[in-house]
Amino acid sequence: MSPEKRAPLDRRRVADTALRLLNESGLEGLTLRAIAKELDVKAPALYWHFKDKQALLDEMATEMYRRTVAGSALDPADTWRERLLTSSRGLRAALLGYRDGAKVFSGSRFTGTEFAPAMEANLRLLTGAGLTVAQAVHAGRTAHTYTVGFVIEEQGVRPLPGERREGYDITERARRLAEYPLAAEAGGLLFDGYDEQFEEGLAIVVAGIGARYGLA
Repeated sequence: MSPEKRAPLDRRRVADTALRLLNESGLEGLTLRAIAKELDVKAPALYWHFKDKQALLDEMATEMYRRTVAGSALDPADTWRERLLTSSRGLRAALLGYRDGAKVFSGSRFTGTEFAPAMEANLRLLTGAGLTVAQAVHAGRTAHTYTVGFVIEEQGVRPLPGERREGYDITERARRLAEYPLAAEAGGLLFDGYDEQFEEGLAIVVAGIGARYGLA
């Protein structure tokens, strides 16, 4: 038995193991039984720490966030635009580090309070720019959900960087849609060049927030 498997079982160790297995099997293949086998314990042992798979996903999302913010710091000189851009780019990069990372993150509830300092700072920055708290929440949530939703779609085609699911051949798609030239041309924009796609969409979101609330 390896030293790792002899280590005490706790929530963070289980989540760490689950995140490693996630990259191998994806979310559908991630089971409590598989995690228990990797940890060399019986599956019921995990229920001392997590009542069900969703509780585990919550801890996995929390651990993903911990790793995202570890060693990073917000720039107090940021404008509200710069903060939304930086935060959104950082979130996308973090989610792309895990197979189905965006699906794990979406809808999960953080189990700790590590998110609070950055959330407080972002809300202060947005309200300092002239937004009400409600408007600041709407702005932050819009950028956040755009990012998570974009990565869910991106990972549907590219589960991990360098991988590509079968069935997304752009040339073949264009051939099948030859009678619909605009739809055929759109394939290259929808299913490739994701960095550029993300940046363009993010620019639209941030510009929309500024226009909606009359921000400079």
